[in-house]
Amino acid sequence: MKIFYPEGWRTANPFPGAGYTESLIREAVNSGEILEAGAVMCDNEHNLIVDLGSMRGIIPRNEGALGISDGSVRDIALISRVGKPVMFTVSSFTTDKVGRKIASLSRRRAQERCRMEYISTLTQGDIINAKVTHLEPFGAFCDIGCGIIALLPIDSISVSRISHPRDRLNVGQNIKTVVRQITPDGRITLSLKELLGTWEENAALFTQGQTVTGTVRSVEEYGIFIELTPNLAGLAEPKDSIVAGSRVSVYIKSIIPEKMKVKLIIIDNFEASYTPELKYFVSSGKMDYWQYSPEGCFKKIASDFTVIP
Repeated sequence: MKIFYPEGWRTANPFPGAGYTESLIREAVNSGEILEAGAVMCDNEHNLIVDLGSMRGIIPRNEGALGISDGSVRDIALISRVGKPVMFTVSSFTTDKVGRKIASLSRRRAQERCRMEYISTLTQGDIINAKVTHLEPFGAFCDIGCGIIALLPIDSISVSRISHPRDRLNVGQNIKTVVRQITPDGRITLSLKELLGTWEENAALFTQGQTVTGTVRSVEEYGIFIELTPNLAGLAEPKDSIVAGSRVSVYIKSIIPEKMKVKLIIIDNFEASYTPELKYFVSSGKMDYWQYSPEGCFKKIASDFTVIP
């Protein structure tokens, strides 16, 4: 299976491709190779202007993305690419009013190839690359190849409860995901939590008697849920002046696998910026079944990717 990467996945440079020579660009016309470069402007007709280095390129509005021509994708999909990398094929050359060469480009054709040669071959449980493009309260939208978007719902981001995807992810972040569902019309839904380890794998990172840091995710009448890793939370007794989002130091009172519980005591709370590191316990291949909860635990949490909805 050929892999098509999300736009900007392979470079930190917001304007990759700015060093393309004219001969390389011409070769791409014949080979059909998908190139990547930075969009520097979207003009008043919503054509994207791309910096290729040796010349400018133009992606006409209708070639800017799948769905633009029929109205199923809005023009914000084009406007939002300014200052960011875009992938495209090169179709031909023209000249502007002063005789400078301009390459005619198509992002839509790159997306068509990505959909036909890569996305159409995916099945539930496949682990794939994704880049976070924007966040909403209900989930994260991710580029899974050439600017084609899939949804990562909030309940699939982690087992540990979060109030918003920004508690875990940042726009522009490269992540690994697993294909959770494919609808009959080809829409893909993603999941992340299965790659972040089981309860036992995460609990093994800690020992009873340790004092560690955590993030308060939920304050309830009966206790305070504190995230120790993106897929592991413990419960502490209620305490005044603790609010969701606070960073705290906690003493690990006990770790109980058969009840899937980590009992904590809050030692102190403090102000600190925090972006959790995503530790992948699985990062490639295919996943058929994943069980978060330990064997023998009264509560079972699992994902079965062999079941077609």
